[in-house]
Amino acid sequence: MYKLKQNDPLWIYKQQQTPFHLVTPSPWPLVCSWTLFLFILEGMLYWNGLSEASKLTVNLHAILLISYFSLLIFFIFCWFNDIIIESTFEGYHTLAVQRGLRMGITLFIISEVMFFFSFFWSFFYYSLHPSIGIGCTWPPQSIEVISPWGMPFYNTVLLLSSGVTLVIAHRGFVQKSRKDILEGLILTVLLGIIFLFCQALEYIGSNFSINDTVYGSIFFLMTGFHGLHVLIGTIVLLVTLLRHINYHFSKEHHIGFEAAAWYWHFVAIKRL
Repeated sequence: MYKLKQNDPLWIYKQQQTPFHLVTPSPWPLVCSWTLFLFILEGMLYWNGLSEASKLTVNLHAILLISYFSLLIFFIFCWFNDIIIESTFEGYHTLAVQRGLRMGITLFIISEVMFFFSFFWSFFYYSLHPSIGIGCTWPPQSIEVISPWGMPFYNTVLLLSSGVTLVIAHRGFVQKSRKDILEGLILTVLLGIIFLFCQALEYIGSNFSINDTVYGSIFFLMTGFHGLHVLIGTIVLLVTLLRHINYHFSKEHHIGFEAAAWYWHFVAIKRL
């Protein structure tokens, strides 16, 4: 007869009087927060002293910036790897834990809505009340606006199409169709990569920069952060695809996919 040991997950579960996951001490939240702080601080030092510092100092700051970013990616990978092990192999993500995770991703998306609402507010404020500094016109006369029926329209179609392919993947979980899940996730990731490539072409072809009046600042902040969200969503969906290939999900337990899908649909709707 198998005897449970104190480090056995089933033994820990039997000692618990609650269905919630009692998280073990982890170094990743602390090291990730400190690395992110150092990365942002180094970025500020790099960009603010770029014009006055010597070439050696600039190269040193650039090396430190890349090093902090690489460490941050590594620590995030380790953190997420621990969560996947707790969920998939140790079975700690019970129904109660999954409800909490869904609530967490919902609150996160709401915070993202507020984040982009501030950008839209500033855009409409300056467009409805253009100041004398930009000639009391919107957009400013020095700005040649990018046509919305060119590359932006194609990007919108790409992103909305990726939402459809993601729905196909979600339907695959409901119908237990591994083929639909695989094809839907692959198409969604490919459409996300094509979108990022097209947005890069859009930036290269623009005749203004983030320094050109308040219009340039708002345009590149809004579209740049949106592109960053698409990049993050594409990476998360790629990880979800790899997890699906390794049989980490089932019809009853695919909270990782649900979180990625909710986030992606938010990014796609925001494009409108």
